[in-house]
Amino acid sequence: MEKHIGTVTHYYSRLSVAVLNLTDEIHQGDEIRITGRITDLVMHVDSMEIDHRKIESAGTGMEIALKVDAPVREGDKLYKVT
Repeated sequence: MEKHIGTVTHYYSRLSVAVLNLTDEIHQGDEIRITGRITDLVMHVDSMEIDHRKIESAGTGMEIALKVDAPVREGDKLYKVT
C-alpha cells in the first residue's frame, strides 16, 4: 500500500539530491516511491537534510533535501510504501 506524502520541488543532478515539500511524516529507513511522467523509483530513505543539517525524521509542511538513487523531476509525487 502507498500513501502520498509529498512532491518534488527541485532536483540537483550533480548531487543526486531531490528537494521535497512534505504533506505527511517521513523517517530515515522508510521505503518510498517517487513517480511521475517518466519516473518510477523505489528506495529506502538513507540521508535527509534540512538547511545542510542531517535529520532522522520530518513532518508536514517541511521542505527537505533527500539523497536519491536515480534522477527525479519537479512535480514528481512522493509516496511512503507500507
